[in-house]
Amino acid sequence: MVNNFHLPPMGFGPGSQETGEELEYMELPSGMRTYSAHMPEVDDPSAMSPALKTLADIATAVEACAKGGMASFDLSGLDAANRALIAETMGQGEVAMKIRGIPALMVQESVFAGVWSVAGSGVDRIEIGPVPSVSMTRAFEPFREGQGPQAQRPNGVVNAPALVAELYDKSESYKGGMPHVVNLTLLPHTEEDLLWLDRVLGEGAVTILSRGYGNCRITATALRHVWRVQFFNSMDTLILDTFEVTDMPEVALAAPEDLEDSADRIREVLEAIR
Repeated sequence: MVNNFHLPPMGFGPGSQETGEELEYMELPSGMRTYSAHMPEVDDPSAMSPALKTLADIATAVEACAKGGMASFDLSGLDAANRALIAETMGQGEVAMKIRGIPALMVQESVFAGVWSVAGSGVDRIEIGPVPSVSMTRAFEPFREGQGPQAQRPNGVVNAPALVAELYDKSESYKGGMPHVVNLTLLPHTEEDLLWLDRVLGEGAVTILSRGYGNCRITATALRHVWRVQFFNSMDTLILDTFEVTDMPEVALAAPEDLEDSADRIREVLEAIR
């Protein structure tokens, strides 16, 4: 005989709590950007031979850069029609950069990972590599000078001084290799801690936005090798906040296999145009 204690309670389970209202579910991530081939329409390929040759040279350089190194192509000598064809072929990929200073530059990754359009006053070129070289050489040029550890500490600053000491030490001793990560999301801190950290470290010349599921915002500080890396979900809620001590955060880099794939895709587009 089964004791009543072991019987499931009455009034519970599916359908037992009907209220006439529809269930509301949390919105799920959506809208991830994926590659889709775009084939530009060219009426007269012979008139576009400068652009087509440049694209063929870019494909060859991308394949070589997948094994290491970087390459650059100056587009300023192309006429408007040929330049427009290259722009249409390149499209816009997931990563964009703003580089302050002289000259100020806008960088846009193409739909071919590792192929970057770099534009500014007197600058119009394609760069090939994990990231454009200028994003590394100018990253820590101060756009806003850091005040350093001696900056006045307002009330409410609790844990930031220890983090600053760690970041300064890792910045000074960094010689390449694995990044050192300080995960603010997992560490106790106050709003005043974050504001003081921002004043101490300052802001460098480079800001990067990487789009995929949600956004990743990467900002160079004015302290060498130190980056602020923030991940937001598709509802623009901050879900991961870190400092990375490294040459360039990995999330911004095109991998060698991405470059190999890009070379094949550019050649596919060229075959379709010709």
